[in-house]
Amino acid sequence: MPNPASMKTLPRRDQVQPQDTWDLSSLFADDAAWESAFRKWEKRIGGYQKFRGHLADSPRSLAAALKFESLFDRAGEALGNYAFLKSAEDQSNSTYQRMVGRYQSAASRAAQAASYMRPEILAIPQGKMKRMLADRALKPYRVLLVRMRRFKKHTLSKREEELLAMQSEMASATNKIFTQLNNSDLKFGLVKNERGEEIELGHATFSTLLHAPKRAVRKTAFHQYYGQFKAHENTLAATLSGSIHRDVYYAKARGYASALDAALFPDNVPQAVYDNLISAVHKHLPAVYRYLDLRRRKMKLPDIHHYDTYVPILSDLDTRYTWDQAVQTVIDALTPLGSEYCGVLERGLKGRWCDRFPNVGKQSGAFSSGAYDGQPYILMNYQEEVLDHVFTLAHEAGHSMHTYYSAAKQPFQYYDYTIFVAEVASTFNEQLLSNHLRARAKNDRERAYLINRDIDAIRATIVRQTMFAEFEKVAHAQVESGEPLTVEAFKSIYRGLLERYFGPEFALDEELSLECFRIPHFYRAFYVYKYATGLAAAIALADRVTTGGKQELADYLGFLSGGSSKDPLDLLRGAGVDMAKPEPVETALVHFGRLVDELNSLL
Repeated sequence: MPNPASMKTLPRRDQVQPQDTWDLSSLFADDAAWESAFRKWEKRIGGYQKFRGHLADSPRSLAAALKFESLFDRAGEALGNYAFLKSAEDQSNSTYQRMVGRYQSAASRAAQAASYMRPEILAIPQGKMKRMLADRALKPYRVLLVRMRRFKKHTLSKREEELLAMQSEMASATNKIFTQLNNSDLKFGLVKNERGEEIELGHATFSTLLHAPKRAVRKTAFHQYYGQFKAHENTLAATLSGSIHRDVYYAKARGYASALDAALFPDNVPQAVYDNLISAVHKHLPAVYRYLDLRRRKMKLPDIHHYDTYVPILSDLDTRYTWDQAVQTVIDALTPLGSEYCGVLERGLKGRWCDRFPNVGKQSGAFSSGAYDGQPYILMNYQEEVLDHVFTLAHEAGHSMHTYYSAAKQPFQYYDYTIFVAEVASTFNEQLLSNHLRARAKNDRERAYLINRDIDAIRATIVRQTMFAEFEKVAHAQVESGEPLTVEAFKSIYRGLLERYFGPEFALDEELSLECFRIPHFYRAFYVYKYATGLAAAIALADRVTTGGKQELADYLGFLSGGSSKDPLDLLRGAGVDMAKPEPVETALVHFGRLVDELNSLL
């Protein structure tokens, strides 16, 4: 049977071999079992009502309500995950689109039914809550309640909370406007690709064209793409400004020191983490400048523009891994994580955790999606000739094993980890895979290709995301100081950052200042810094585990098993890295500099 990824015409879902698909029976045996469970779960929504007005009666009454909610959410998670995964198999399948819709509707009704719980818990006087928390009945929920109570000082009166809730649709307008404009209304026209074929320029093809070996193709795509953002810059500036004003408004309304303070509060992350990240990257920008000049020289360019920074310096390396070869390569690379980790993962990947190849209607890209009850499934659209897909498999396997360990070691209410730590487990695996492949490179050219990939990954994830994080901080601070954010103000802020992060020898096109209007994360701010801290932590921990012994491995596996039982920074401290200090980011960027020097010597 041919590999579906190598077929010119994608197979229909019903033509895919079962061994190449995930087996969702760990969630539900079939659709009929899901339907039966869904009907029972839906009927339980009314169970919230009996606890209303009684959460403060006693520790036992509060514990009973929290137990009900935990069991209800646990059952709902399995239902939602099954529906989501089935719909991802073929997004044109209306049966599973309807299944997702029914689940989401019921989950929304459940959220409304449970909406009284948080306000009631926050309304319990501090002294009484302290006495209640000392009771054994609340021991399983103590961390959850302490975290919830942290928000008490930022919670308003009942009427004020109602008013804020009534604004939610209005508050989401800027995001919706950007999404519609960006995904539907911007038309970029046609461009010619490497083969001289006219193709439609869009967000996905723009990324592909920036990797084209021919500079003329990259340059044309860049200028034509940004031409649309130039044509709509006033609308985009007003939309982004509205989004930032919304963040500032809600932070002020709830009594936070700033919008950044409000964003960091849920993870209990001090602003020093954010500021240390920016300072550390600033300190090591000369290494970035060296790399960009190295790229210019090795690509034999008179100058270097942004559209020259995505195509690999060595773009003609032929690599091919079958699915089985990719799995074995990943398992071999992860050997430092021990026999238990590798054994579980190998059985999962060689078994049916993973939906492997593309088919008609299948969701694009890749993801890991686990539930407390069920296997940690992985969606791939694997192609044998794409080396990045081997790295993607290692990345998603990191997420899945994080879920596996947390679900095995934590109760339901503490198993789901935060985004702050999620990217550590995935990029940690990429570090081990990169080390493994570099050590086994057949020649200097192959080693240089892999090093170039690592350099670009660090530059994209630590350096670029930190520039984004600094932009978000500066733009929000400008609004908080009473300064307006006009088109020119946005472009001036962003141009200054581009000059700092790309260096004095980089050829900055005027259009690049418009990039600030097209980054979706900017419309839901203060998220991107977590990508940078995540990779920095992963680099430090990968080095610690590979050069350490049993204790270092135990520390890391303990981190994977921690779920959300501790705050993110405390979980990482337990693993052996303190992200409240600048050293992990410094270490990652020193590593970046060494890679640049090695690449220079190899080329």
